[in-house]
Amino acid sequence: MRNSTAISIALLATPLLTSLSSSEAEADAWATPRDAERIVWGAVARIKKVGKEKAFAAFNDPEGSFTYRDLYVAVYDSSGRCLAHGADQSRIGKDLSNDKDADGKLFIKERLAMAKADGKGWQIYKFKNPLTKKIEEKIAYFEVVDDVIVVCGAYKPSS
Repeated sequence: MRNSTAISIALLATPLLTSLSSSEAEADAWATPRDAERIVWGAVARIKKVGKEKAFAAFNDPEGSFTYRDLYVAVYDSSGRCLAHGADQSRIGKDLSNDKDADGKLFIKERLAMAKADGKGWQIYKFKNPLTKKIEEKIAYFEVVDDVIVVCGAYKPSS
């Protein structure tokens, strides 16, 4: 009896799920800044547990456990060189300290200064969303572990 009730409820809910507008369904695909913060916590724990080399390999895997919806992990050294990047591996090994966002903000330099001063924090800048391929506002959480900065940011969907 319970199984048939669960199936009936699921069948009744199906039209509700399929009737979502595309904007509602799209909004559901976006992760939140809180999700980004949790990803960073997990990434920091992974570095501490398995070391940088193995952790960075996991972060670089776009299908791995450190990619969630539109979130991915990036790691930088204290000079701005990218050590890991879950969305764009072409950035790995490059000095990105002079990268500017769409408004001309030197966002990597800003992050480096914030990390040096506070060890962790939040930053807002604009960056290309790998899902939409558009420049969008991003709120990123970062933490310093050992001598690297681990960051993950959530994109603010454009309206």
